Parts: sequence; C-alpha cells; structure tokens
Amino acid sequence: MKFVFSQESLPKLAVDAIAIGVHSGALNKSAAASELNKALGGALERAAKDEGFKGETGELLKLNAGAIKAKYAFLVGLGSKKEPEHDCEALAVAAVRASKKFGSLALVLPASMPGENHVRRAVQGAVTGAYTYDRFLTGDRKTKPTLKSVTLVARETASLRRAVGQGQAIADAINLARDLVNGPPNEITPTELANQARKHASAAGAKVLVWNKAQMAKAKMNLFLAVNRGSAEEPRFVHMSYKPRGAKKRVVFVGKGLTFDAGGLCIKDAGNMLTMKCDMAGAAATVGILVAAARLKVPVEVHGIIGCTENMLGSAAYRPGDIFTSREGKTVEIINTDAEGRLVLADCLSYAADLKPDYLLDHATLTGACMVALGPWTAGLFANDDDLANAYTKASQASGESFWRLPLTEDLRGMLKSPIADMKHMGDRWGGSITAALFLREFVRNHKWAHLDIAGPAYLDSPHGTQPKGGTGFGIATAIQFLENL
Repeated sequence: MKFVFSQESLPKLAVDAIAIGVHSGALNKSAAASELNKALGGALERAAKDEGFKGETGELLKLNAGAIKAKYAFLVGLGSKKEPEHDCEALAVAAVRASKKFGSLALVLPASMPGENHVRRAVQGAVTGAYTYDRFLTGDRKTKPTLKSVTLVARETASLRRAVGQGQAIADAINLARDLVNGPPNEITPTELANQARKHASAAGAKVLVWNKAQMAKAKMNLFLAVNRGSAEEPRFVHMSYKPRGAKKRVVFVGKGLTFDAGGLCIKDAGNMLTMKCDMAGAAATVGILVAAARLKVPVEVHGIIGCTENMLGSAAYRPGDIFTSREGKTVEIINTDAEGRLVLADCLSYAADLKPDYLLDHATLTGACMVALGPWTAGLFANDDDLANAYTKASQASGESFWRLPLTEDLRGMLKSPIADMKHMGDRWGGSITAALFLREFVRNHKWAHLDIAGPAYLDSPHGTQPKGGTGFGIATAIQFLENL
C-alpha cells in the first residue's frame, strides 16, 4: 500500500473515495464535510438526514459522489469522545475496510493540523484495516484486494513522511502477529513458531537464539518440559535480542507460546478446544514487539523470550499430582494440567530474570477468569511496581488498547501452598487470574515486573472497533509506546 500526501481541494482529489471522520452530532461543524457538501449541492447533508447518520461510533455513510472527481464520499462515525490520534486510526480502519474494492482512497484526518502521531496512527489503521487471513482460501474464495494507494490530506514534510514509515512498521508487526495466531496448529507448530521468530526478528536486525529440547533440559526447564511431555512435537525456547548502541534501559518481554492447548489429561471440551491455536498469542505479540522495536530503532535494549510447545495427551503426558523442580529451584505440585501456561512462563521468566532487566513484562492468554472479570476486549494488568503499572497504563491509553490493573491480593497467596512441595501451581476457583499472577511472581525475583493477561482481546469471535475477527495482534502497540516513552 502506497501513501502519498496532497493539499488539493477535496472536490478536485482524483481518487475513488474520500473518507471524512465525523463526531456525534457534529456534521455541520466539520469543515471538510461542509466543503464536500457544498460541492455536491447539499447531497451529503441530505443523505445523512435520510439515512439517520449521527456520527456514532461504527456508523458509515457511503454516497455516490458524481459532482466531484472522487467517485464516492464516506462519512465515518467517530462517536462523542474526541481523541485525535485514536480517531485517525479508527477513520482509517473503517474507510479501508469499506474501500477494498477501490484502487485509491483519500483520508481527511480529524485534526486541524495533522502531526506525526496523527499520520502514524492513520497509516497504522490503514494497513491493519486492510488485513485479511486468506492463506488457505482458493479460487474465487481468495480475497482480491485492489486498494493500492492512500492519500493523506496534509502538506508533506520530512517528519510526516517519517511518521508514515513508523506507522507501517508497527502495522506490519501487528499483522505478522495476526498471521501467526490465525495459522492452523498443524502449520504453526512449536518448531515453526520458532522458525518464524528467527526469520522475522533476524530480518529486522535482532539476534536470535533457539534451543531444542535437549538444550532446555540442560538448562533445567523442567516445568516447561513437563507441559511438552504429552506432545509428539518438540518444544522450542527462543531468545530474541535487539541491542542498540547507547541504550540506557533494558526491557525483557516474555510470551506464552502454546501453539495448541488440548488441556492435557484435564482435557478441554470440544467447544473450548476449537480456538486453542490462539494460545500462542503472547508469543506472537512478543515477536511483533521485537520486530517493530528493531525496525523503529527505539533507543532501548529489548529482549523477547518465547516458550513454544503444545499441551497434549500422549502416553508420557504429565499428571495432576506430579511434582517438578523449576529452573528457579522451587518444587511445584501439579493440580490441573490445563493450567499449563504459567508453567511454561515460570521457567521463561526465570531465564529472563538472569538478564537483569530494568523492566520485565509477560504477555499471555493465561486465564478465562480474566475474561470473566473484564470481558473480551480488555486485558488484565498485574504489577509489583506502581510506577511501572502507571507507565504501562499511560502507554495503553495513548495506543488505544484497553488494559485494566488488577490487584496482586496477598491474602490469596495461601491458595498456592502445598503440603508436599514448595507450592501448587494453581489455587481455588475464585480469583483465578490473581492466583495465576501470584504464581508467576515467584519467578521474577526482585525485578520490576508486569503480567499482562491478554486472554480476551488477543483473539475475537467477531470484529470490535479497530480489531478484526480472529487474531488481533493486541499488546504490540502499547508495548512500543511504552518503549518510546522510556
């Protein structure tokens, strides 16, 4: 997709469609809409009235223009809340989704003087809005997108052109994560996930280390390997690193990479198993973060650790009641084999702690309990440091992704006590997302750490806002914003 700038008047823009964002009840206050409406002899205003267009979030009005050079005019509802950067992204996503059969589109950004952040978010929205996963469709079923160019109605400057590249880099990383999550589990195996991490991170300029099962055993990653015991697919441990000169901060991201989770011997029911290819969304996000950070050349040392395995029911599968010694040296009693992600993360977090990061963060589709608490569109944020929690919340608000801080309730820690091992790996039913986070905290030592439970927004049953159905790439935009804020 090519991005160009133009200061041509809207009636003279030679594109297939022009898209304008409109806030609730503010059609008459939009200078761009007024300009087009005048050129169209009032047709835009009449169409809005006839169709009941109010500018609410998700509304789209499409008008056959006729009297101007563009063939169509779109009005995109932005809702009542004015958030310029997010509005630019929302406009671009909606307009591109409505323009897939067109060759060219012009975006009138909802900002009086579009700046770098507006352009960056618009480009990010355009590229992610064009996303489809059609790898396994054939013949006429395969998507045939025709949108080749997007015109941004603004005066081109070096800084805005740079912002185009930044938006493209972030969007490409998000779409990469979506591809990995949407890929079928017979293709995206632990080995293939590691191969994809190596391929894309290396191409972006990061270094990549991949361990096989024997190397993991030598490193005493016994909890991780316990989860893998029931699978015919070998596990993989991946360490990606981007180390720019002069970096003064080191941030390590850890991602859960369960390429398929059948639940182990505590098998899931068929309905809940169907989408368990998405249980590696934390790893996919981590790969995307490293790729984007390296492409953007953020002045921060960034590491990405992903643990890749399946959780299956083979004859050697681990059992409830088993006890394993973690890499950290703590013994862990297994309670439910479907609570496998925290075991993989525990050994990965222990390795990450050896890197002595300034900040340690993990992304994981960890608990259904988090979705019960927050719904499908908001991720849970747990942190052992208030400043880190506040900084990450600020980054999420700027990125447009929804995180909500949940407590590390100390009273619940007793649920992890075991009479025969140092600890159990899960507690009772109540507070399940909290006890999972408390378990992970046992492996981060004294480092500033945040656990991001993305079980809800990482994979959606239907589109929501700027996010598509299926894999969303959730978490990448916030992570990059956090790194840049440092």
